[in-house]
Amino acid sequence: MNAHSPDLVTHERVRLVGEKRRLLAITHQRLMLGLLLFVGGIALITLRIGWLTAFGDESDGGRLAASYLPSRGDIVDREGETLARTIDAWTIALQPKKVIGNKLDLARKLASLMPEKDEADYLEMLQGDKNFIYLRRRASPRLVEAVNAIGEPGINLSREPDRLYPQLSLGAHVIGYTDVDGKGVAGAERAFQGRLADSAMRGEPVQLSISSRIQQALEHELQAAVDEFSAIGAAGVIMDIHTGEVLAMTSLPQLNPNVAGEGSVEQRFNRAALGVYELGSTFKPFTVAMAMDAGHIRSMGQMYACPEKLKVGNRTISDTHPFGRACSVAEIMMESSNIGTAQIAMELGAEKQREFLEAMGFMKRSELELLERARPLTPPGNPWSEISTVTVGYGHGIAVTPLHLASGYATLLNGGLYRPPTILKIPEGQAAPAGERVFSEQTSYRMRSLLRLVVTEGTGRKADAPGYRVGGKTGTAEKLVNGRYSKRLVTNSFAGVFPMDEPRYVAVVMLDEPKGTKETFGFRTAGWNVAPVVSRTISRIAPMLGVRPNMGREPDMSEVLPYVFEDE
Repeated sequence: MNAHSPDLVTHERVRLVGEKRRLLAITHQRLMLGLLLFVGGIALITLRIGWLTAFGDESDGGRLAASYLPSRGDIVDREGETLARTIDAWTIALQPKKVIGNKLDLARKLASLMPEKDEADYLEMLQGDKNFIYLRRRASPRLVEAVNAIGEPGINLSREPDRLYPQLSLGAHVIGYTDVDGKGVAGAERAFQGRLADSAMRGEPVQLSISSRIQQALEHELQAAVDEFSAIGAAGVIMDIHTGEVLAMTSLPQLNPNVAGEGSVEQRFNRAALGVYELGSTFKPFTVAMAMDAGHIRSMGQMYACPEKLKVGNRTISDTHPFGRACSVAEIMMESSNIGTAQIAMELGAEKQREFLEAMGFMKRSELELLERARPLTPPGNPWSEISTVTVGYGHGIAVTPLHLASGYATLLNGGLYRPPTILKIPEGQAAPAGERVFSEQTSYRMRSLLRLVVTEGTGRKADAPGYRVGGKTGTAEKLVNGRYSKRLVTNSFAGVFPMDEPRYVAVVMLDEPKGTKETFGFRTAGWNVAPVVSRTISRIAPMLGVRPNMGREPDMSEVLPYVFEDE
């Protein structure tokens, strides 16, 4: 048979086609196997990430799984300025069992670059049995570069989410801070933990009611006063009296939330919302307004006996500026008379006094969203004793927060409605809460001239800010030390509202244990050291709030001025 016969050619073609199909089948099987291996590998990696996220710990580097967690939402102020944001930060860690170089030499290099620990500490870490140790979180790029240059495989450089507070200490006690795992520990970070951590809300920041500009002005003026009068601390609150929005709130000494762990207990403590103090004569306007609303005071010229001393039970009450004669309601407020206020409180009675204080929120924790809120300290018993009623009337025997005081003055001057304070901005176009009636509109209106009188003619003269019609009240209270009132240590406060002809904002400031100076002639009372803080602060923030100075405007003073009598 010929080698090139048709039968042989056909047979060869069939053989080649079969071989080709066999090779294609093998290739297809190999591709399928490779694909399955690839999918299996991806599944294993995904499962490993999930396991690290749920169960990992520092010993196996599991905390690096934090980089897979959803980002935390931003916090911004009322103008949209960023107050807190999550960023990717460098982390430097040590894996001792992967170290291949000389451990003593490595310990020396680490001590040189990160001197917060010495050479012996680093050597102990390197020789220990831990698999993973953090050396520095939120490390600077320069430090990361220097550590990387060591060239040691046992040093782990990675990126992880970290919380940044670009305004540093500004508004720290309102904003708060997070722990190393990104969970809110204080302030808004803690109060709105669920909302900030919800991945669905990442594109929508939490907008606070505070203004960075107003906050900065308040903090600057308060810090200057703390330095000038050697106070151990201070607090301040600026509030919109018609909405309850807190525009600024500060506590000194201040805290930098970027390094909150380095702050002292005093720095982390929120004096404005968590500290309770006897705020002294700043309570007297409440007592007068209560008596006015209850019908006991019918005129600012109503007279009370104002002897140099007044005996109530086993207590003797005195005045800093004794009248030694009959005095009017206007004069009682203007000169901050304990004796006159005590008589008004006795007329009002314990039951009615307590009823008003409860309606103003003074018998419970503030309704602010922050979790750092203190319950006021009130006299024992119900009803209170006569002497408790008297002392509460002029701000002693009851301890509240500066935030409570700001809410009280807002209620007193906004038309008589209590609205809970808030640190969340009320959206444009949304109405403020309706509020609950505490004082009548007439009482609220009449209190304007009385508090303006305190600033124009009385103990609060240094609080006046020309053109802004400030009204308010000073308060100097002796501190309790070992159960007894100290003659040397005081808490000074001033609660002011402006502009008093059409009240819009309240400003409360407090200095804790201020000292007398040469400029104050040794006096350490509120009229000398806290009132000027209010004047300077209002002069700075009023233009930011759209309040223009006007030297020709004043509240109607005709109800009080005729009843201010000069001593012969």
